[in-house]
Amino acid sequence: MQLPRRQIYAYVAIAAVVLAVGVRYVVLPKAAGPAGGEPLVLAPASPPPASPAVAASPSAAADVVVYVCGAVKSPGVVRVPAGARVADALALAGGPVAKAELDGVNLAAKVVDGQQIMVPERAATVAAGSSAGTGSSAASGSSAAAGGSAATPGAPININTATLEELDALSGVGPATAQKIIDFRTANGPFKTIDDIKNVSGIGDAKFAAMKDSITV
Repeated sequence: MQLPRRQIYAYVAIAAVVLAVGVRYVVLPKAAGPAGGEPLVLAPASPPPASPAVAASPSAAADVVVYVCGAVKSPGVVRVPAGARVADALALAGGPVAKAELDGVNLAAKVVDGQQIMVPERAATVAAGSSAGTGSSAASGSSAAAGGSAATPGAPININTATLEELDALSGVGPATAQKIIDFRTANGPFKTIDDIKNVSGIGDAKFAAMKDSITV
């Protein structure tokens, strides 16, 4: 039996509605996510691990390098931690020798990278003065000792090796300025010319003029 064309169209329309309803309630919920309507949450990606080079860099800049020379057992370049004192650098250089004049070095000063630390030897004038004092009790040698002692103080003193007492004896220099001279040469290395002493705080042209004939390098 052949159905009328209008009835066939009605059946097709009904089938299309049923198909649409099935897709809406059966297929789409499965594609939307897990049962229960719970949203799907994506965990954030973990940050990349820190670079080993960045983590290890702070310790690389922790040391400073200084040059220890003069009256020490093992002169040379030593490496000390940042903030170390002059005494620490001397210890790494083997310590001072017996003839070292430690009064000429500020052992408590902090070291800086590239610094030269020079430990002077005892001045010859100290030994000469002691010999003169000992020999003065003997009548036969008193005149010779006095002659040698009188000649030494008249010679210019080396501002790179002079002790605090010797610097204090210079014209226009007191104990405070003498200590400034020692601290300056410890921090900056030996003076290259006598004019360099004017770089020390408190020593101007007037003081330099008063002492220039009494000093040498």
